[in-house]
Amino acid sequence: MSTGTLYLLATPIGNLEDISLRTLRLLREADLILCEDTRTSGVLLKHYDIKQPLQSYHKFNEHQLTERIVAQVQAGKNIALISDAGTPGISDPGFLLARAAAEAGVNIDAPPGATALIPALVKSGLPSDRFCFEGFLPQKKGRQTRFKALALESRTMVFYESPYRVLKTLEELAQYCGADRQVSVSREITKKFEETINGTLAEVAAHFKAHAPKGEFVIVLAGLK
Repeated sequence: MSTGTLYLLATPIGNLEDISLRTLRLLREADLILCEDTRTSGVLLKHYDIKQPLQSYHKFNEHQLTERIVAQVQAGKNIALISDAGTPGISDPGFLLARAAAEAGVNIDAPPGATALIPALVKSGLPSDRFCFEGFLPQKKGRQTRFKALALESRTMVFYESPYRVLKTLEELAQYCGADRQVSVSREITKKFEETINGTLAEVAAHFKAHAPKGEFVIVLAGLK
């Protein structure tokens, strides 16, 4: 019996037009769509009149479901994994399933698609030939250790951050990396109120002290010269 395929499909991070024709086709052809939140993904799928069965797959149940899903693919099912927004596995569930599927030798397909870090990086004006993606920084344990290491990083660095911690993170980066380090902060990428603020860490932190942070943020920080 031939196995099915596990599809890791990127979904829009804001603007619903940012989805490929190939991804739409694969979603319509899937035997099952795994998603973080069926209500959130339901909005996208309803918009494109996609009516395939949905099943929740998120950080609280992925350990319990991964082996079962791989077995379904081995049995011939075509299963698509999507996250609430962006690319599965990039600060979203997906790594555990991709690793298990790879170890089991089943077919995996990951068409390119939306993710917030690349648009923020390329429009920052900071070097993009060499960069590192750090995702979300530790909130407590290991946070100071990570900042000390990043202060010595020569590549451009990219972080995700919530509106509740972005100002604190900018201030801590200034403490460890120097207030004059260049930074670019983008928020609400692809959405109506998309905005990018460039300057030194001190200048951008001052901006968000004066303007309450709203939306999802990407911080792009210059490396150590």
